[in-house]
Amino acid sequence: MNQHVNSLIMNADENMGHVERSPADEQLFRKQRLAAALRIFGRFGFDEGVAGHITVRDPLDPETFWVNPMGRSFKMMRVSDLIRVDHDGKIVEGSGILNGAAFTIHSQIHAARPDVTAAAHAHSIYGKTWSSLGRLLDPLTQDACAFYGDHALLDDYTGVVVDMTEGERLAATLGDKKAIVLKNHGHLTVGQSVEEATWWYVTMERSCQAQLLAEAAGETKPIPHDMAVHTQKQVGSTLSGWFSGQPLFDVILSEQPELLE
Repeated sequence: MNQHVNSLIMNADENMGHVERSPADEQLFRKQRLAAALRIFGRFGFDEGVAGHITVRDPLDPETFWVNPMGRSFKMMRVSDLIRVDHDGKIVEGSGILNGAAFTIHSQIHAARPDVTAAAHAHSIYGKTWSSLGRLLDPLTQDACAFYGDHALLDDYTGVVVDMTEGERLAATLGDKKAIVLKNHGHLTVGQSVEEATWWYVTMERSCQAQLLAEAAGETKPIPHDMAVHTQKQVGSTLSGWFSGQPLFDVILSEQPELLE
């Protein structure tokens, strides 16, 4: 990276870590980002019926999280549509239907990972296609290197995730990584911000697409281990994920400001 880009990222790092908000303001900000993230998923066509969910931890009560209600289109999501859920599966704020799989998966991730602010999962076409192979992604591209050594594989399929033991197993398999491939299901990503979790999901979907296309075209040539590790440190950090996600949010908020209602 050149000196100008490094300077921009350093400034972004300061902004990311030192924004002064009251807890109530931070709650509103996270809800706004969550609604925007769901609209972004809609824009990318990640919706599949009523499947898919993004959550964000509530800053006022960290034992609860905000999530999209089942049955409401990603493309139509507003801040006022969101529901807040506790770790017993009770809706404590807002109205709507709680997706059972969303609760089973996300409650266990948020409980196991205090560092995780947001988690994202949907049934997008390339992620679920790649998941059917039961493999981790290879470091075929610079972008895919973000996940090198930093994503996991849940290597069997046991049906829709509604049993709490399955949620626990998923969270344990994810460990301290940023993403997980769920065999025959799709992928899931986490982050210290809504922007980060959203960006990892989007770029992982594209990395799945790139590898599927590359393998269909011929013999792939992965980036060597040492260079993949080096590149992962450049493009796979929490800051990089947050920073890379910003343009997506800028565009959706400019084009669809009604999501803030």
